[in-house]
Amino acid sequence: MNQLPAISILIPVYRSAESLPELHRRLVSLFEQRGDEFEVVFVEDCGGDHSWDIIKSLAAADARVRGFKMSRNYGQHNALLCGIRAARGAVIVTMDDDLQHPPEELPKLLTKLEEGYDVVYGPPEREQHGFLRDLASRITKIALQGAMGAETARHVSALRVFRAELRAVFADYRSPSVNIDVLLTWATTRFAAVRVRHEPRLFGQSGYTPRKLVRHALNMMTGFSIRPLQLASVMGFAFALFGALVLAYVLGRYLIQGGGVPGFPFLASIIALFSGAQLLALGIIGEYLARMHFRTMERPPYAVRERTGGEETVECAGDGGR
Repeated sequence: MNQLPAISILIPVYRSAESLPELHRRLVSLFEQRGDEFEVVFVEDCGGDHSWDIIKSLAAADARVRGFKMSRNYGQHNALLCGIRAARGAVIVTMDDDLQHPPEELPKLLTKLEEGYDVVYGPPEREQHGFLRDLASRITKIALQGAMGAETARHVSALRVFRAELRAVFADYRSPSVNIDVLLTWATTRFAAVRVRHEPRLFGQSGYTPRKLVRHALNMMTGFSIRPLQLASVMGFAFALFGALVLAYVLGRYLIQGGGVPGFPFLASIIALFSGAQLLALGIIGEYLARMHFRTMERPPYAVRERTGGEETVECAGDGGR
């Protein structure tokens, strides 16, 4: 492939061997019809099935397909970071591997990008997940609001189109906690969204459980925002003020009536209240200290075990020199 592609389609892969051939076929059909030079970059995140074998066979049959296999499971956003750094197109597209994002909807996002935006999301017209997954997704978006702004976070989707030059801002990012949407806010404020069709999942099950999404939201809040620390400070001030009011009440009652506040439960509840507030604040501070510790270790966000496809070697930063 002598000519660099105009568009790079990045697809993190996790236990989706059954859907990959059909996804590839539909992408090729779409972009060949449009006449765009493109490449498809699959990043296999150690799902444990034979997805990597499928990727290698697709790369052998189509020079526009490239693949990276992670050395272990790092998570969707870490896999995306690897693909973004390896992409050669001027425009980068990210999408899921399960065909819930119809490739035929991509022209809507590409057209919107040409209006002068830097990032365009493709939120679904109607969610196709279950109640718990939808609830966990809403929690994640609430967590993103602190770093991205409420309006932008409301439209965040795994289906994205953005300009490749934005990655220069986070080219040297090395923290093991990765969120592509937050990193994009470091480079631009020109976001847009276009509602797209969202199809039911035909193969397998999602690797995202509500528990994982809630954990992901916690990682985002403590990894990319100081809101939890500010909340801890406000809570500390509020409880200190409450304690001062209780002390004033006890002293006032003693001076006026000559007696103390009766009852052990009252004192026990006050002690428990303050102890809980202190432990909560310490826990929040501990989350931040843990992230500082991981960053001082310079632990890479991912490592590539194997790669396939492409006529020229492209360094995928953070691959441990493999």
